[in-house]
Amino acid sequence: MMEKQSVENVLDRLRLGNGFQVAFLSLLGVLLPCDSGLAQDSDMKNRALNASITQVQPMTGIVLWTTNEAVQTAPIQLEYSYFTYAEVVNEKGQYNWNSIDLLLEQIAKRGHQAILRFHDTYVGKKTGVPKYIAALSDYKTMTGKSEGKSTEFPDWTHPELQRFTLEFFERFSERYDQDPRIAFVQVGFGLWAEYHIYDGPMILGRTFPSKEYQSQFVLHLSKVLKQTPWMISVDAADGEFAPFEDNPLLQALPFGLFDDSFNHKKHAKENEPNWKVFGSERWKRAPTGGEFSFFAKVDQTKALAEKGPHGTSFEKQAAKFHISFMIGDSQPEYQSADRIRIASQACGYRFRVTEFKTNDTHSRISVCNQGIAPIYYDAFVSIDRTRASESLKGLLPGETRSFSIQAGGVNPSISIECDRLIPGQIIEYEADLSH
Repeated sequence: MMEKQSVENVLDRLRLGNGFQVAFLSLLGVLLPCDSGLAQDSDMKNRALNASITQVQPMTGIVLWTTNEAVQTAPIQLEYSYFTYAEVVNEKGQYNWNSIDLLLEQIAKRGHQAILRFHDTYVGKKTGVPKYIAALSDYKTMTGKSEGKSTEFPDWTHPELQRFTLEFFERFSERYDQDPRIAFVQVGFGLWAEYHIYDGPMILGRTFPSKEYQSQFVLHLSKVLKQTPWMISVDAADGEFAPFEDNPLLQALPFGLFDDSFNHKKHAKENEPNWKVFGSERWKRAPTGGEFSFFAKVDQTKALAEKGPHGTSFEKQAAKFHISFMIGDSQPEYQSADRIRIASQACGYRFRVTEFKTNDTHSRISVCNQGIAPIYYDAFVSIDRTRASESLKGLLPGETRSFSIQAGGVNPSISIECDRLIPGQIIEYEADLSH
C-alpha cells in the first residue's frame, strides 16, 4: 500500500481532477483512509474562526497549596498537597483512602486538579511510615536534627518498608491512575521526598534507600502508573546517592522532573547541571515543574517580578526548562491576579488553530502549539463532538499537526476534548482566520 503522503504527491504532479483521482487510485489498488477527505478536497472552503485564550490552561500554571485561602479566587488550575503513607495505611494490607478522596473532591469542586506528593521524612515531624511498620521489633526509627528540629528518619534496611512502598503505589495506581482529579504525582525519598537529606543523618541504605532499591522502585512505578505522569526531583542527579546518572535503563523511564529551588541566585551553577543529567529532551515526553526557591526572601517576593529575583524573568526561565507548572504558594501576597494569570499562561502548551476548512461532510483543521511544552494527556480536536482520530498529545512547541474529521457543514463548532479534565475545565485555543 502506498503511503498517504506519497499518494498525494503523485496526484499533485499528475494534476488530475477530483473524480479522476479516485479512479486513478482505484486502478492502483490504493485504499484511502476512511477519514482522509481526499475525495472532497475540491469543495473544501476556508472558514472564518476567531478565538482567544482567556484563562490558564488545565494542568499548567502557578500552583497554590490546598491550604491557601487564595485557591478560592486565584487564577489557577492546579493545587498541591503532601501526603504521608501513614495517612492511608495503619495496619498491614488495610488501605483507607478517605483523606485523599476528600481532598480531591474539595479541589475538584473549586474547578482545579491536584498535584500530590508522598513522603516518609519531613523536617520537624515524625516519620510518615505506617504505624504497623514502625512498631515492628526489628524496625529502627532514627531521630536526628534537621534544620535545628527533631526529625524522625525511616529504616530503609527493613524489608517490610521496602515491600510496602512498592505495594502502596500499586494500590494507588489501581484506584487513581485514571482519575481526572489528579494531574501529576511526585515521588521520592529523603526530606520532603526531594531526593536529599542535606541536613541530618544521611546514610545510604539506612535513612535513605539503597541505589538498588531506588532502581527497583522507579522500575515498579513505570509499570503501575500507566496514565498519570509521575515526577522525581532533579536532585536525584547526584550519583553518590542515586542510581540515575549512568544508568541508560533508568534514564529511559518516562518520569518527569521537579525543581524545588527554581530560579534562585545560583540556579545555573547548582541546579541546571542536575537537569542536564536527565537529558535535554526529557520534557518532550514527561512534564517538568517545581517550586520557587526559598533560599532568599527575594526568591519569593520577586519570583514574578519583571526581571525576576536575579535578573531573569520567570517567563524566560520557564521557557528554558519547558515548565508546565510552578508551585508559588505565596505569590498572591506579592502579585496581582492578572500577573499570576499572565505568568501561568506562559507555562505549558498553548494551541492556535492555523487552518480551518470544511465541506458538507468533512473538516480539515491544523493546530500549532505556541507554548513551551506539550500537553501530556490525550486531547482531541473535535467538530460538533466528533473527534479527530489523532491526539494533540506530544505536539511540541512550534510544531503543527493537521487533522481530518468526519464532520463538517457551514457553521461547525470546534472544541478540544480531553477525558482527563474535570467538569468545567476547558482547553482553549487561539484563532484569527478569515474566509
